[in-house]
Amino acid sequence: MLLQRAKPATQQAAGAGRVEAAKKEPPKLDQFLDNRDFTGAITLLEFERNSSEDKKKSTEEQDSWIAYCAFHLGDYKRAAEEYEKMTKKKNCNPDVWVFLGCCYFMLGMYKEADEAAQKGPKSRLQNRLLFHVSHKFGNEARLMGYHQQLQDKEEDQLCLASIHYLRNHYQEAIDIYKRILLDNRDYLALNVYVALCYYKLDYYDVSQEVLAVYLQHYPDSVTAINLKACNHFRLYNGKGAEAELKQLQEIASPNFAYARDLIKHNLVVFRGGEGALQVLPPLIDALPEARLNLVIFYLRQDDIQNAYELMKDVDPTSPNEYTLKGVVNAALGQEQGSREHLKIAQQYFQLVGGSASECDTIPGRQCMSSCFFLLRQFDDVLIYLNSIKSYFYNDDTFNFNYAQAKASVGHFKEAEEIFLLIQNERLRQDYVYLSWLARCYIMNQKARLAWELYLKMETSTESFSLLQLIANDCYRMGQFYYAAKAFDVLERLDPNPEYWEGKRGACVGVFQMILAGKESKERIREVLQILRNTSNPQTEYIIKAMRTWASRENVPV
Repeated sequence: MLLQRAKPATQQAAGAGRVEAAKKEPPKLDQFLDNRDFTGAITLLEFERNSSEDKKKSTEEQDSWIAYCAFHLGDYKRAAEEYEKMTKKKNCNPDVWVFLGCCYFMLGMYKEADEAAQKGPKSRLQNRLLFHVSHKFGNEARLMGYHQQLQDKEEDQLCLASIHYLRNHYQEAIDIYKRILLDNRDYLALNVYVALCYYKLDYYDVSQEVLAVYLQHYPDSVTAINLKACNHFRLYNGKGAEAELKQLQEIASPNFAYARDLIKHNLVVFRGGEGALQVLPPLIDALPEARLNLVIFYLRQDDIQNAYELMKDVDPTSPNEYTLKGVVNAALGQEQGSREHLKIAQQYFQLVGGSASECDTIPGRQCMSSCFFLLRQFDDVLIYLNSIKSYFYNDDTFNFNYAQAKASVGHFKEAEEIFLLIQNERLRQDYVYLSWLARCYIMNQKARLAWELYLKMETSTESFSLLQLIANDCYRMGQFYYAAKAFDVLERLDPNPEYWEGKRGACVGVFQMILAGKESKERIREVLQILRNTSNPQTEYIIKAMRTWASRENVPV
């Protein structure tokens, strides 16, 4: 059965709508502020300001709230403009100068922030602002002066914690945050700060646990989701981290302009540098990490000069910056054969590895091993690399350096095994890799494998160098057959008397090993052929002696 309507549905709906509209009150500023809807608050304030009879006249309260909302939206330029207009009015509240200083500080205008703050009255906010400005100026005496004026109040203690964080004193910052959290469990945002400190200390799993507390209440937080993705990247891989970041791309609103740049930057990192040249250069002055990651990209592309240009004027303040500056100088020093750059690199590595905050961390131990590597103190290199090798079993770069250190102290068997773990094709084609692996083969009585490495190479100065290494190392290790083959090729490429002497000695060595039963008698034919490749008159005497023996032993030659 169909029920019929007494009145049209559209008319009824329209009537209901009018009733609702009559009941609905216009939104209040307090509602927007309580909900932290600063975009809504600014919209309301601007409407009220522009709808007044005289638009040129606006109340000081309206201007203050617009500046306040712009600041909390991250639009520091707009907030600064509002405060600047207020300072030009008669009877301006002197506190505005401190607020303006805060805007300048967030815009990176530290000198202007300092000047503006000094014009305001003494207050705890002014002291906190000047405390941060002093840190930016690197003025320790002034910093300590404002430090002493901090009180045991939450705002001041949070300010102190942030300075600890900026000075890489992460544990001190954690202690302050945890102490405040004990008395104020509802200060959930502090969990994000604690998680960030643990992230900086490389405790990524702990960081995730702490961060989860905040995300349970605010699952759409830009900062928290981004940190979660970064933890995922460190713990697992870039693909998983990118998946975590997808929800951030969906919710990032115009209110979070900084988030868009952050997302683009982190996606480049998560994708192993994909799109680095398009994304990172414009972000260098906005995100400090953008410069460092662009340098890393250039290093991976073997573009040492561009990496150096980006880092040469950087005055390092964090372990990451010191380390990267050391890596760039080491790479440039090795490329140009510059002792000066290598010495600078060694000093930077030593500063990080020897510091109290980094000496027991994995990056700190890597730096110390790099310092000793450049000093060619390989026993010390191995002390540090042995302590962290379990974290880098499949890391090709680590294994490349670890194997070189092992070989340098004579542990050729272990070095060979580590070299063979390397999968990166670019490293496997590097002459340093080939020469060290060839030496390991020879020292481990596998000269044939070293010879095969040479045969796979195209003719070049590097193949000539490898041939010299094989010739001399095989001769030294009594593997005369491959020494003779190597010296034979060298002599034909360059008729240097030294190569003839090496070939002659190696051929005689093979003959002696045949006589001792350590080489097969059939080798005599190849040795005679090698000797015939030389026009030196001494060859006839040696060949005659060998042929006489072969005839007596019934060995066909």
